Amino acid sequence: MATYKEKVGTAVVNYAGDYPGAVEGELWYDSTNKDFKYLYPNVTSAGSWRTGGSLNTAREYIAGAGVSNSASLGFGGNEPPTSAKTESYNGTSWTEVNDLSTGRNQMGGAGTYTSAVGFGGTPPLSNKTDTWNGTNWTEVNTMNTTTRLMGNAGSSSTNALSFGGLTPPNTAKTESWNGTNWTETTDMNTGRHQLGGGGTNTSALALGGNTPSTPLTTATELWNGSNWTEVNDLNTGRAPVAASGSGNTAILAFGGDGPAKRAQTEEWNGTSWTETTDMNTARSANGGSGITTSALTFGGDVPPITTATEEWTGAGAAVGAWSTATSLNNARKSPAGSGTQTAGLAFGGDETTGYTESYDGTSWTELADLNRPRQLLGSSTSGTTTASLAFGGLYGGQPTTAVTELWNGVSWTEVNDLNTARARLGGAGTQTSALAISGYTTTHVGNTESWNGTNWTEVNDINTARYALAGCGVDNTSALAFGGYDTESKSSAETWNGTNWADTGDMNTARNSLGGAGDRTSALAFGGSGPPQTTNTEEFNGASWVEVNNLNTSRESLAGLGTSTAALAFGGEVPPPSTATEEWNVPSNVVKTLTD
Repeated sequence: MATYKEKVGTAVVNYAGDYPGAVEGELWYDSTNKDFKYLYPNVTSAGSWRTGGSLNTAREYIAGAGVSNSASLGFGGNEPPTSAKTESYNGTSWTEVNDLSTGRNQMGGAGTYTSAVGFGGTPPLSNKTDTWNGTNWTEVNTMNTTTRLMGNAGSSSTNALSFGGLTPPNTAKTESWNGTNWTETTDMNTGRHQLGGGGTNTSALALGGNTPSTPLTTATELWNGSNWTEVNDLNTGRAPVAASGSGNTAILAFGGDGPAKRAQTEEWNGTSWTETTDMNTARSANGGSGITTSALTFGGDVPPITTATEEWTGAGAAVGAWSTATSLNNARKSPAGSGTQTAGLAFGGDETTGYTESYDGTSWTELADLNRPRQLLGSSTSGTTTASLAFGGLYGGQPTTAVTELWNGVSWTEVNDLNTARARLGGAGTQTSALAISGYTTTHVGNTESWNGTNWTEVNDINTARYALAGCGVDNTSALAFGGYDTESKSSAETWNGTNWADTGDMNTARNSLGGAGDRTSALAFGGSGPPQTTNTEEFNGASWVEVNNLNTSRESLAGLGTSTAALAFGGEVPPPSTATEEWNVPSNVVKTLTD
């Protein structure tokens, strides 16, 4: 039998306590506690919903198709009136594409966002079928039965199943689509309408809905390509209910009436249903697409009819977490920073000293001070330890400053000033392509200035003037600004495209004096004050924010640098001014003890 060393290439390390040099999957012996331990990735034990980009048009009874939460299609529905609109989702936002040939709602849908089929619906009651090729809808052969509010399954424009529905009355009929024709096949055991369904035309599941005797049924039936078999019921009866899934062993059911609007989500494993994480917004008549590890729900009735979209990520997703790192050499509040988690620069944070320190992923090293000691300054967040920019802030008791300094890896040099002196501003970009965002003069201002390596140029103002905000971005054409304060703490976020600012999804928690890291499409917001002071951390995916694991130390007026998967938070005010440094990593790791 092979030894551990023969299998993994190293011997078991003997270390007193938790071994700091351990890599993912490595086993070691803790000689202090006399335990074997190993390091493994920290992942979610249950799935979760996060807010996605909103539909362009609010609708209920909208049909869906798609295999993931980043590649889906929504079509038809009731605005009112009945809609022919089709929208495509890319994981961030919905885009209107070509309409259905005939607008209708309460229809069935199946397939992918480039190869889909829509069928049935109303008004008037229809048996029409349309196929989608990624660009256009084409009317093809009709169903044998005119129906609406049916269950549906299918993997492409040539593979679909329609079952149940309202003709009226309730029907148990099942039809299979092969890309050319519909064929009637074995009926369901229980006729019903407003049911959910998922899978393919040879492996599907029917769930929930309304029957004459049971208005909100929990009945579940499994399709094997030839017959329906009654299996274990849903935990909660509801209708209309949305569903997604790749086959009859893995289905997700969500939303519905029962009699109140439902946020409940249930997962089918081939044998039974398990209640899991609720949607953020309870609703019925919502659309659904995807599979049990990557699903999407959109539209529906809250009330009112909504554009709200939510993305489902199944269990096993990487979990990010903060871990305590080596402290700064000098405590400070309201510093600035630039660089990466393993090659970062911290500067400013005090009006009497201009401390500059570099971080190598393990420890901080003191470097040459700023020429103008200051706090509440902006920085080129995507700069480096050898090329960064510091601008604005509070200096020497003065209300604000316009001073700009350039870092060359050894020392700071004063260069051309900002056009508008200010403090508590946001920053983004690099030493040669930076952005100064909003801030405070004698009041909150919306001024934005672009730096080309030599001079600052005034460009279009931010939409919501504020101060004590966070900013990040790769250059002066791509940035994100979020949080801040005008007459109250802000949750709003805006993206910059080099010309204009555009509002994007708000943070869940309004706050000012927060830290940030990342870029325009993938960012992290952490700490700050609402008030009160918070440890709250949120992650941005280009459209919306989701709450993730908190900082270990609550603080405001802190700084951040790095990316949304490898960030650094440092300094701030607890109070008093802090030296605390924390590292954010996705995935994070967990130490498992094997023996006691």
